[in-house]
Amino acid sequence: MEKLHNPVLLSEVLAGLRPQPGESYLDLTAGYGGHASEILGVTQNYKGSVLVDRDEFATEYLKNAFPSETTIINTDFYSAVLRLFECGKTFDIILADFGVSSPQLDMEERGFSFKYDSPLDMRMDQKQQKTAADIVNKYSERELVHIFTTYGEEPVGRSKMLARTIVHHRPINTTKELADLIKARSRYSKIHPATKVFQAIRIVVNGELEQIEKTLPFLPKLLNNNGRLGLITFHSLEDRLAKNFLKECTNHGEESELEIINKKPIVAGSVELVINPRARSAKLRLATKRH
Repeated sequence: MEKLHNPVLLSEVLAGLRPQPGESYLDLTAGYGGHASEILGVTQNYKGSVLVDRDEFATEYLKNAFPSETTIINTDFYSAVLRLFECGKTFDIILADFGVSSPQLDMEERGFSFKYDSPLDMRMDQKQQKTAADIVNKYSERELVHIFTTYGEEPVGRSKMLARTIVHHRPINTTKELADLIKARSRYSKIHPATKVFQAIRIVVNGELEQIEKTLPFLPKLLNNNGRLGLITFHSLEDRLAKNFLKECTNHGEESELEIINKKPIVAGSVELVINPRARSAKLRLATKRH
């Protein structure tokens, strides 16, 4: 299978989730099958496994890449979790990689990256109506300030300045226009000064944090006893949700649903960072379902 996406922390995921022949697997953010191909390569249980992604480009790829008996669902992971819970499904292994896939970033027309001069889109699910252009061109200055401070974790003063600048220069039609506007009003930094603003807009376009927050409580219910759960996050907002969720699930002594495998999140090693720089902010948290 040709790899369109280098999965982050692959060896750490395999070591932590310990797939065994015959085990069932749920991948809530399967993308282009990077983690799934390795895990299912061990379990060989395609019929008992489910791969989910809200991006129809990804699910079409998965349908061609995996055996036909594999269940592939094109929807957001919260909707998928609800459906699976209502059907009484459970799994031995569950993985959720909350990052944006490389193909999404690298497909110029998707409008996720400021490397290209693309329409302001950023939709993971292209069937939805709201795009990044709607936020940039229609939201009030106050709403933009809230988005940049809350989801981009930008300082309030900088958020106000950027929001005012954006409102003044509307309409803004492309990623390059927006990135150049931000860069022109920023000091030099090692990362592109538009990085946090683009993250904030993308999070709002896709309702990413709300999705995670609503999904996490269902995951222990979808795990078999001794089942393993892996959560990969890419920024502090996601990781805080994952950390607090696991803490809540393991804080009740013998009544706890889960047991944390690694107290500190696992991060990429130096070798992986050379091969896959996008892994630099990835954190893996692992837990297992108690008897």
